[in-house]
Amino acid sequence: MTQLSPKAAETLARWLQDPSIDDNTKAELNALENEPQELEERFYRDLEFGTGGLRGVIGAGSNRINRYTVGRATQGFAKYILEKHTGEGRPSVVIAHDSRRFSPEFTLEAALVLAGNGIETHLFPSLRSTPQLSYSVRYLKATGGIVITASHNPPEYNGYKVYNAEGGQLVPDEAEKVISYILQVDSFDAVKRISQEEAERQGMLHWLDEREDEAFTDTVAAVSVAHEEIAATLGRDFKIVYTPLHGTGNLPVRRVLKKIGFTEVYVVPEQEQPDSEFSTVKSPNPEEREAFTLGMKLGEELNADLLIGTDPDADRMGAVVRDNEGKFVVLSGNQSGALMIHYYLSRLQEQGKLPDNGAVVKTIVTSEMGAAVAAHYGATVFNTLTGFKYIGEKMTQFEQFGEYTFLFGYEESYGYLAGNYARDKDAVLAAMLISEAGAYYKAQGKTLYEVLQELYEQFGYFLESLESRTLKGKDGVAQIQGIMNDWRSNPPQEMAGSAVSEILDYSLGLNGLPKENVLKYLLADGSWFCLRPSGTEPKIKVYFAVRGESLQNAKDKVATLAQQVMARVDGN
Repeated sequence: MTQLSPKAAETLARWLQDPSIDDNTKAELNALENEPQELEERFYRDLEFGTGGLRGVIGAGSNRINRYTVGRATQGFAKYILEKHTGEGRPSVVIAHDSRRFSPEFTLEAALVLAGNGIETHLFPSLRSTPQLSYSVRYLKATGGIVITASHNPPEYNGYKVYNAEGGQLVPDEAEKVISYILQVDSFDAVKRISQEEAERQGMLHWLDEREDEAFTDTVAAVSVAHEEIAATLGRDFKIVYTPLHGTGNLPVRRVLKKIGFTEVYVVPEQEQPDSEFSTVKSPNPEEREAFTLGMKLGEELNADLLIGTDPDADRMGAVVRDNEGKFVVLSGNQSGALMIHYYLSRLQEQGKLPDNGAVVKTIVTSEMGAAVAAHYGATVFNTLTGFKYIGEKMTQFEQFGEYTFLFGYEESYGYLAGNYARDKDAVLAAMLISEAGAYYKAQGKTLYEVLQELYEQFGYFLESLESRTLKGKDGVAQIQGIMNDWRSNPPQEMAGSAVSEILDYSLGLNGLPKENVLKYLLADGSWFCLRPSGTEPKIKVYFAVRGESLQNAKDKVATLAQQVMARVDGN
């Protein structure tokens, strides 16, 4: 114990002496008495409640996610909800969860703490997607929402995301209030909690049913711009292989595809059922080609036209298409986004439904290709910081003031939304749009890959890449901050043979955006790169973007840029 830092030692002692902490938790901690490094990692700080909520490794400790850290966070969120509620009756919160370890237990813990604070909760009886939670907050006119998920993180993680009455994740000023309330909870005794039996008896805990599922399915399907064509013919001649990667997407994606008329949908059997260990993949992340290994195998057997995959909480969608040689190619998030913008806006235009004041919203690390496509159709393009909460915030502003009509929002990290029914990215909607785009173009004798090449020829050969470095634990936090400090204090004058023309330091609060620890370097040849510590993982992410004279030229440029930047990041 003497090897622990003073803060870690003090917090550990408090946990071991606290009568409100159960014996099993204390036994888990006592078993680590000869592992000071592990105890230091568990107690050197409280698990940080960022602008999206909590995310961390499951286990006992103040820097872990467990029923106590969830309960404390919920006590702080409860004060925020009580403050925000201005209508008649009791305030209410909708809670959903994914397939991860302890997700049902953390869901119930949050519900019982809310009930102890006089807040009604609406719970789904089994796993549901994050976008459905966002939709349900709006549909049920709740005061807020919670979803228990760690998205595409490894299986040892879980998380806790909170939502406002608009159905969006909290933006910084809202999150700062919640954080201040959480910090006021100085002991677990201060967490108000009642039993499940008492909550149900008092009418504070309500279980949702299939009516909410049907409403969500109908609402997503209504965004389709080819429903009649898919149902009449196209849906019978387009073969889709889908993997939910052991998560929440299986039922909602299949329901929506069936609803609009797709009949040839095949789910990867080994990845169909929920599995908290995600046992068939290294990472349940549709951004990675390895996640599609089994899907590609089935796709070859069935001669599928399209493969789609969703992450565990079904807010991110990845797509795999066939190239000109018939081989499967994994689309980047930027490529899928550009294809869906082109398809969706062109069809609205054909149908006379494209508004004059249409808006497309993307993030500062997202490709400019989608922006070029959107501008071609007369849409105004808005940039936000990374995080779909900022896109959701823009949507709410458009709805309140009426100056713009939201058309499409997307992030390079495989998050997309069309329609105005939610305030978070929706892989269910994205799976529907990319599928109907594929079927629509197939009827014209084109593949999605060929349409993408046409977009390159028309708008330019935009290409992007992403590198990340995982730096875990207390030392990792310091390393990431050291990298950012180095690039701020010693900015490069040129990179990859092109002069640095502008440096955007978003920690200063640029262009009316909230302050965030992000650095973006614009180069004279139109390329750019950006350094951003992840808000949800122990990583620093580095984004690269170029515009080439040909696809090969763009590949060469982005590879050179990435190599030179990462050499400095890695200290070489």
